[in-house]
Amino acid sequence: MSADLLTLAGVHTHIGAYHILHGVDLHVPRGQLTMLLGRNGAGKTTTLRTIMGLWQASEGRITLAGRDTTRLATPQIASLGVAYVPENMGIFADLTVKENMLLAARSAQRVAQIDEQRLQWIFRLFPAVEKFWNHPAGKLSGGQKQMLAVARSIVEPRELLIIDEPSKGLAPAIINNMIEAFGQLKASGVTILLVEQNFNFAKRLGDTVAVMDNGRIVHAGGMKELAEDEMLQRSLLGLSL
Repeated sequence: MSADLLTLAGVHTHIGAYHILHGVDLHVPRGQLTMLLGRNGAGKTTTLRTIMGLWQASEGRITLAGRDTTRLATPQIASLGVAYVPENMGIFADLTVKENMLLAARSAQRVAQIDEQRLQWIFRLFPAVEKFWNHPAGKLSGGQKQMLAVARSIVEPRELLIIDEPSKGLAPAIINNMIEAFGQLKASGVTILLVEQNFNFAKRLGDTVAVMDNGRIVHAGGMKELAEDEMLQRSLLGLSL
């Protein structure tokens, strides 16, 4: 069995007349949390959307657990145990928290059919989900919506969790809760790929890191090494920490 759950090899993506990804090579090791970093417009979100089949790769190959998923439709990719939380979270604002969770539990038609042990585990990870169970999701705060979005993505067991900027706009206390939850998810065996702009968030969570610029991966390695090398941070990300 390969050490990588997900690989991208020479992936190009065109959106209309625009050539966004220029030969992306990315490795996401099993059971680890991989950070995808880069400046705005570097191609991070396009990479996630291409992995999920929302945009089709025009060239290259995407492999998940040894299976070529490059030309699969999004529902087929999701059925392989992949969950995606987009930057806008995709919450159904007019539905309750409970109804949002039930929609994501494809094997359940009623809340009573959701695995109770798993649901209690999610409540421990994200107490706000239980607290506001019967409230309209649109009334939640930004941090609570983000917790719901992640909770919804794991209501059924997943091999791979892909999340776009989970800390964006969140208060420090909520970010700390999110870091703890992701740590527990990783410990449970879930492989995670995160796009993140908050470098302090990234260095506290990441095992491995890939940095994008102009639609390419320009650096890949251990998160610890990047976190300890300020000159490398400045050259790759324009950071001064």
